[in-house]
Amino acid sequence: MADKLRWGVLSTANIALKKVIPAMQKSRLTTIAAIASRDMAKAREAAKALDIPTAYSSYEELLADPNIDAIYNPLPNQFHVPWTIKAAEAGKHVLCEKPLSLTVVEAETLLAVRARTGVKIGEAFMIRSYPQWLRLRELLDQRRIGELRSIAGFFSYFNNDPANIRNQVEAGGGALMDIGCYLIHASRYAFGEQPTRVVGLIDRDPKMHIDRLTSAILDFPGGQSIFTCSTQMVPYQRIQFFGTKGRIEIEIPFNAPPDRPTRLFIDATGDLFGGGITTEDFPVCDQYTLQGDAFSKAVLEDTEVPVSVEDAIGNMAVIEAVFKSGVSGQWETPSR
Repeated sequence: MADKLRWGVLSTANIALKKVIPAMQKSRLTTIAAIASRDMAKAREAAKALDIPTAYSSYEELLADPNIDAIYNPLPNQFHVPWTIKAAEAGKHVLCEKPLSLTVVEAETLLAVRARTGVKIGEAFMIRSYPQWLRLRELLDQRRIGELRSIAGFFSYFNNDPANIRNQVEAGGGALMDIGCYLIHASRYAFGEQPTRVVGLIDRDPKMHIDRLTSAILDFPGGQSIFTCSTQMVPYQRIQFFGTKGRIEIEIPFNAPPDRPTRLFIDATGDLFGGGITTEDFPVCDQYTLQGDAFSKAVLEDTEVPVSVEDAIGNMAVIEAVFKSGVSGQWETPSR
């Protein structure tokens, strides 16, 4: 078995250049061996800046490289599934940025592709490899706050640039697809099940038509989750988990900083003035480094990836239902 997985990166997307590649270059089990862009100058510039050995002027050239084991796909949302399929058919394992697809039906096409090619395909929800989220799972399983009954989350930033891909409907832009997906994923992860019905309220930008403010209620067999996400509000993120005996709060749940410790709060007394809160600190680490190692480990040891295609399909089913409810004004049932 190889010591490290050799990765190629599809495109010079900002998230790849600024966050994922530098982080994965620190991983124990990964090496970034190549990067591709349709603009050779961009590929060469990125390769030089990040000390990547090989640059390609097309995605096809990268996929044809026999020295590449896995592909990181940070392309715009509408290209996630098409290029994940091409990578898989080239025999490469694929870690694809979230959301994995634009629709449930599109995501389901990956099941047959995965079965036919035998490669690993995963969705890049980096929180699933991060210590504070793994600790949350332990605390919930230990019933530290009793029975989980409610989740409340908020995630926002401000970006009203029409040229930004996150503000383009055809590219799968908008608050729910870009950041609401985290709140849905976190809720499904905590409850360990799918919501039976959802209701959503959506405010769309009058010019760009993306959802700029979306709120939803997810009704699970075990309880309820409420959240708000926005692309045109003050930057903020927080999530809380309420149980019959206590509460857990994650301070910076989704964009955990790579240069300072993070904190999780456990309130086991219900003291409204915070006297019963216990703080757990997590050492400095980079969630993208850990994500790279976790996916690479799954490939090298032939185990399950942190976020499977099936999990991604479940998340997209809830996203679709929230969008549908935003139009109907009624409770809607996720299709999966």
